[in-house]
Amino acid sequence: MERFNRLLEAVASPFKNYSHWLLRLGVGISFFLHGFGKLPISEGFIGFLSSKGVPAASTMAHLVAWGEMLAGIFIILGGFLTGALGNVVTRVSGGAVVVIMVCAILIAHSHWALFFGERGEVLFTSEQIFLLLLGIYFSIRGNDD
Repeated sequence: MERFNRLLEAVASPFKNYSHWLLRLGVGISFFLHGFGKLPISEGFIGFLSSKGVPAASTMAHLVAWGEMLAGIFIILGGFLTGALGNVVTRVSGGAVVVIMVCAILIAHSHWALFFGERGEVLFTSEQIFLLLLGIYFSIRGNDD
């Protein structure tokens, strides 16, 4: 077992310092695309938010789309920045992801079952949970290695 572990370590070791980019790029691109897909803001999206009781639905629709895009961009950008600035950009962006995902789960996806129900609903809910957890991860971790 130790021999196999050393082999795996030898293969993985050169990539360890860059492995956080897999998570950073995944959540950053996903968030950017989710926000970009909402533009231009449709009356249907505004009506949906309004029907869920979201105040100032038109303004909130724009904030959601731009918030998703900017959080995605800055999660990625934060990885290129060093020192305190990089940590702050990454942590604030991760926090924005957390806020957006909590609101999305409670408002837009509240009818989904977390651990039971239709297979598609549970599967799609897992994506929302992973995005929420990645936001928490970057909020806590920042750029620390």
